Amino acid sequence: MHILLVDDDTELCALLVRYLERELFKVTAVHTAEDGLRESLSGRYKAVILDVMLPGGNGIEILANIRKRSDIPVLMLTAKGDEVYRIEGLEIGADDYIAKPCNPRELSARLRSILRRGHSTSVAEAVKEIDDLTVDFDQHKVIKAGEELELTVTEFNILAVFAREVGKVIDKNRLAEQSMQRSLTLFDRSLDMHLSNLRKKLGDSPEGHPRIKTIRGVGYMYVTDQEAANG
Repeated sequence: MHILLVDDDTELCALLVRYLERELFKVTAVHTAEDGLRESLSGRYKAVILDVMLPGGNGIEILANIRKRSDIPVLMLTAKGDEVYRIEGLEIGADDYIAKPCNPRELSARLRSILRRGHSTSVAEAVKEIDDLTVDFDQHKVIKAGEELELTVTEFNILAVFAREVGKVIDKNRLAEQSMQRSLTLFDRSLDMHLSNLRKKLGDSPEGHPRIKTIRGVGYMYVTDQEAANG
């Protein structure tokens, strides 16, 4: 599986490449913003590991440009404690993040988790119709009123969990485990950011109510127009 690593720290890149190749990944490393954006959009890779600070640009800007044209999974590398970049990256559409200096084993685990999200299609039905949405589990597509929505892998998998359990309350940690393949940690806002992005992209239902309802202190629930009308 071919992975792109975008980071200007050549020593760190050499370390991560050696480790990830032992984990049976094929890794290409580039070191500038320009090369990172070009390679990310080349169609050659299954995922991108993207540093925030790069010569000639900013990883956040690269991510924004990637998301205009691709839903390739992106794992952001951020400075330890730099929550602003983490939140901004998640808002734009990063699938996950890890702080530098990072443990190669954790990086590999996070990377595999992201890649698994794109292949979690073990459901009895391949397509689910929910109001004006069509959720195609096999193709990883969501059609809203005839138009395909541009969702990241993580956003799609969150919606897929809701689609399989419409009208049921889903515990926050279970939602994270099923959509992100990991439990939430203290102060981890990644699921909140993905949910916020998904809500914006979905918009309100045809009848004008929020599709995803927060059940305070418990979790979340996807509400159809019929369920909302029935109270």
